[in-house]
Amino acid sequence: MDDYWRARFQAMASPCECLIACDDENLARQLAELAMAEARRIEQKFSRYRQDNIIYRINNSAAEAIRVDQETADLLDFSAQCYELSDGLFDITSGVLREAWQFDGSDRVPQAAVIKPLLQRIGWPKLIWNRPLLTLQPGMQIDLGGIGKEYAVDHVAKCLKQHAAEVNVLVNFGGDLVATGPRLMAVPWTVGVDDPSRSGEKAVAGVQLSKGAFATSGDARRFLMKDNRRYSHILNPKTGWPVEQAPRSVSVLANTCIEAGMLATFALLQGKNARRFLEEQDVVFWICE
Repeated sequence: MDDYWRARFQAMASPCECLIACDDENLARQLAELAMAEARRIEQKFSRYRQDNIIYRINNSAAEAIRVDQETADLLDFSAQCYELSDGLFDITSGVLREAWQFDGSDRVPQAAVIKPLLQRIGWPKLIWNRPLLTLQPGMQIDLGGIGKEYAVDHVAKCLKQHAAEVNVLVNFGGDLVATGPRLMAVPWTVGVDDPSRSGEKAVAGVQLSKGAFATSGDARRFLMKDNRRYSHILNPKTGWPVEQAPRSVSVLANTCIEAGMLATFALLQGKNARRFLEEQDVVFWICE
């Protein structure tokens, strides 16, 4: 028997699991239920696919100022920081590009004439953010999908630690994960680094993780292929087109999942300069070309 309990569920279009390092089954079940409930709360609150949450209200505000709660405001502040740190390459207003791009593995690449008008509706500086009031220009939208899953991983881990400080967990949502401490007997967790070009094969690297976070960004599941050219779902919000010469995937170790995820995404947005960007950040990383 493993020295931890495993809870599995679906959320945020990803397989989710919590590995709970304790020998108390009742406590493990309590923590598993808390993890699932909190993950689904965050998904319901910030999903762009729902019509009953704050994101829907913002995106359908018709240029009216919307007052947001503290949690949403904190994510908007973080989004503003990401925009600045990435020189405008990470922009939560770029979700409107999905009106042109459908990354379903087909060869349906949109025409430039379809993409160009959408650029007028993109740009963090075009909205007005005076915490706690957010105002969008007509036609603009926000999409927190680029940070939502990593935020959920960190938040769920924090909630579990607050509920049972003595229990260490590994929270893993679709390969983005955080460990609050080692397994029982101080044994580290083993995390695999996958290569998207070798689907189904053994991981290309194994990481022994006692505490910290690991996140991956890449085009393993979302892409288009036309004339032997692969179009990644990582889009440049300034051009509306996929970033060129980017690696297939980038994985990063960091203190928190949201930090690891942002570094991995920022690296992909750098295209051919991804490796140099990560080296400058002085972090542990893996790149699959």
